[in-house]
Amino acid sequence: MTEPIRILLVDDQQLIRLGFGLVLGAEDGLEVIGEASNGAEAISLAEQLRPDVILMDVRMPGLDGIEATRRIVDAHPNSRIIILTTFDLDEYAFGALRAGASGFLLKDALPSELTTAIRAVHAGDAAVSTRVTKRMLELFADALPFPAGAEPAMSSSELSELTPREHDILVAMAEGLSNAEIAAHFVLSESTVKTHVGRVLLKLQLRDRVQAVIFAYKHGLVQP
Repeated sequence: MTEPIRILLVDDQQLIRLGFGLVLGAEDGLEVIGEASNGAEAISLAEQLRPDVILMDVRMPGLDGIEATRRIVDAHPNSRIIILTTFDLDEYAFGALRAGASGFLLKDALPSELTTAIRAVHAGDAAVSTRVTKRMLELFADALPFPAGAEPAMSSSELSELTPREHDILVAMAEGLSNAEIAAHFVLSESTVKTHVGRVLLKLQLRDRVQAVIFAYKHGLVQP
């Protein structure tokens, strides 16, 4: 049997954690392995439990979600963190992208959106929520450097490593298209798209699709 996706919930509101826990606990293949009420607790539990995915609130007393995300990603570069935000354009949430978060999710998301987001981020397939991430990049792309120590060299030679198809896939990712939408647009299978996405990330030395989108914006492949 496939091992369940192990999830750490981080939010200073107990009712929020309870609600997410009930939703996730009823879903096959997902397991909540711990809860934290602030950033310091999140860092400690991330080290102890090594969760697959962390749902991280932004605004918390003491150490906030942005700094907690930065420290967790610095210690564990493969960490997958979904930032929980109350507003579509929460300025505090944008800093988490710079810190290495893999995506965003609104707290009022439907249960199906929550579980889909977790599975997508765990698989490395998408930045969530697409609507929030794309809108954020449109507004703040110029001010979003990579996390410290993770920034690849921004040279045209890197882009030359991509095949024409991989270049097209990168642009489509930056435009906010999902794997299914990319597959339909280029008349490819989703498995082929996933292969292309993986090759793009590998060649450009990027950790996930969020960084791929930023990379495309910084190189002028798409414009806000």
